[in-house]
Amino acid sequence: MFPRPLTPLAAPNGAEPLGRALRRAPLGRARAGLGGPPLLLPSMLMFAVIVASSGLLLMIERGILADMKPLPLHPPSREGAAWRQALPRPGGLSLEAGDPDLQVRQDVRNRTLRAVCGQPGMPRDPWDLPVGQRRTLLRHILVSDRYRFLYCYVPKVACSNWKRLLKVLAGVLDSVDVRLKMDHRNDLVFLADLRPEEIRYRLQHYFKFLFVRDPLERLLSAYRNKFGEIREYQQRYGAEIVRRYRAGAGPSPAGDDVTFPEFLRYLVDEDPERMNEHWMPVYHLCQPCAVHYDFVGSYERLEADANQVLEWVRAPPHVRFPARQAWYRPASPESLHYHLCSAPRALLQDVLPKYILDFSLFAYPLPNVTREACHQ
Repeated sequence: MFPRPLTPLAAPNGAEPLGRALRRAPLGRARAGLGGPPLLLPSMLMFAVIVASSGLLLMIERGILADMKPLPLHPPSREGAAWRQALPRPGGLSLEAGDPDLQVRQDVRNRTLRAVCGQPGMPRDPWDLPVGQRRTLLRHILVSDRYRFLYCYVPKVACSNWKRLLKVLAGVLDSVDVRLKMDHRNDLVFLADLRPEEIRYRLQHYFKFLFVRDPLERLLSAYRNKFGEIREYQQRYGAEIVRRYRAGAGPSPAGDDVTFPEFLRYLVDEDPERMNEHWMPVYHLCQPCAVHYDFVGSYERLEADANQVLEWVRAPPHVRFPARQAWYRPASPESLHYHLCSAPRALLQDVLPKYILDFSLFAYPLPNVTREACHQ
């Protein structure tokens, strides 16, 4: 069970508490033709989280949250879930009594989830979402009927390995170590492929999970991969970014030399709901308020969390999550720090609100980009 949120949640001097601010906020589109409750606009959600956090953008400037290490997320059990009665208790997921820092951060994460997702007008299931948001969600949830689980894939959070693993569990591949170019569509089943009643049944009865990553580290990984290696992305996105944001670029840039600040400027001008999936916020991809996930694994402890999931769904003992390849060089904290410190701080403050729900709901610290930190 989630801990009860503070009543009311703390707000900056002169600002309304989160619950009251959300209730007074202008409401977004209602579910067309279904008579459902009105939905809060994402921009209002971002505003509410910023307000409830006592000014997160001010904290960015001061680096207040930068010393907190990412917390692996392990949501509590949901009472009445039939599959959980047969599964072993998640070993090693409880917080040690002697580590108050971890306990505090876990409690903060639970309170934020409870506060944001429990507000009137927030989606309770995918059919509370506008059509476009629901389509994005259902296209990102993969189905294993044999092992009765749903996995919401997030690009740049080891989703290729998870897709390969699903193909092994389905009997399509012999091993997760098969060296083949990954086909991201064939031999996979998505919730979007199913009828509404089939979707509802699986959402109610299957084990549901996703994996998350530090939002800015994920952005840096996407930037390095797509604009440094993938010609299709250079031509489709890179050329347009250079035309928009580089003086004297000319009418036909190659798009293979996009700078990180140019990429951030592009993100500032993009609607999060219409972004490419590789940099779309996790909140919009997986809708953690509309889908009640049973487990949220973290990229920071990917192999351990993934193999724990495989135990819970009773995958064959020989099927294990593939170890990271020796040649793979993920975006390191040092590389991320360098790129963030090289970008204008005002630009970072414009980008971060678009990912503020990912930081808040998944308990990731905001970056420390103070002058002191950047000159260390």
